[in-house]
Amino acid sequence: MFAVNSNDISKVAPAPASFESLVEPVSGYLENLDRFLQEQVLLLEPEVQEQVRYVLAHSGKRLRPILVAYSGWHKGLAEDLELIRLGAILELVHLATLVHDDILDEASIRHGSQTVAVKYGKDAAVLVGDVLFAHALCLASEYDTTYVCRAVAKATSRVCSGEISQTYSKKELNFDRTHYYRIIELKTAELFGVACRLGAKVSGKSDFKAEALFSFGIHLGCAYQIFDDVVDLFAKESEAGKTLGTDLANGKFTLPLLILLESMGIEERKAWINLYKSGEAKKALQGLDVILATNPILDTVQKEFNVSLDKAKTALSPLSLKEKEYCLRLLRFVHNLFSSFIK
Repeated sequence: MFAVNSNDISKVAPAPASFESLVEPVSGYLENLDRFLQEQVLLLEPEVQEQVRYVLAHSGKRLRPILVAYSGWHKGLAEDLELIRLGAILELVHLATLVHDDILDEASIRHGSQTVAVKYGKDAAVLVGDVLFAHALCLASEYDTTYVCRAVAKATSRVCSGEISQTYSKKELNFDRTHYYRIIELKTAELFGVACRLGAKVSGKSDFKAEALFSFGIHLGCAYQIFDDVVDLFAKESEAGKTLGTDLANGKFTLPLLILLESMGIEERKAWINLYKSGEAKKALQGLDVILATNPILDTVQKEFNVSLDKAKTALSPLSLKEKEYCLRLLRFVHNLFSSFIK
């Protein structure tokens, strides 16, 4: 994709955090989570077990289960079946959204391998995503309270609503930053927030702390999506391990693209919008390729990224230093993703 310039962004915590340092405190939990997920495959119908195994074998960082673990942190975390089940629920919902997103974006690569749609066909991929959603809700119904199932169902609905809103935005040509943040809060940040809230609730934390962690997750999720949008424009597919450039190709106006349009002169922007609206979308988007390659927009993107991280850190204020220790690691990790990428 496009080359980037190195710039400093503000630090949100004093020490760096690698992905290894993020995983190490919850390694036992994640190992048990993986075993639990494989056990769930055997509970599905034989006709879909191969496809679901394929999805699980090519999943990503397990960030949502890590959010569950850090928000519900306690000494016996690794063996806590309630939190292991919750991590599995959030991971299954997330994976289902990825399977469906790849169909909509016509992506061929995900986590370095063929997408489910490419390997098994689009029709099968739609149904595999549905199976993952359904089994997540089945697991959520196993809690003594209906709260978990209701929260997961609502979050799933909001994620899908965000994807629908983004799909229709391609036709509406909505360049409003408020609209952009609305979409990413729904399609990405919602699962981050719910993972934090439910992790806290299931582990017995107060409603007050659970809501603080929900807010933390929402803002962290927004920062993570901003980073992902930058990757879609500027990274190489061999490094990212997924199909890139889909936002630009599909006319999805992410934050970097919005900032680019804002940086244009009035007449230049008007001419571009008219070209796009006239049905020459491909030609218009190719024009943006050229402008992006020469227009330094990352300074402004970084500022927005930092605002979300700062809000996430502020949301942790009601927690004790011990309670927010691991959440701060997550902040540093997301911060480092961006700062390492632009070096």
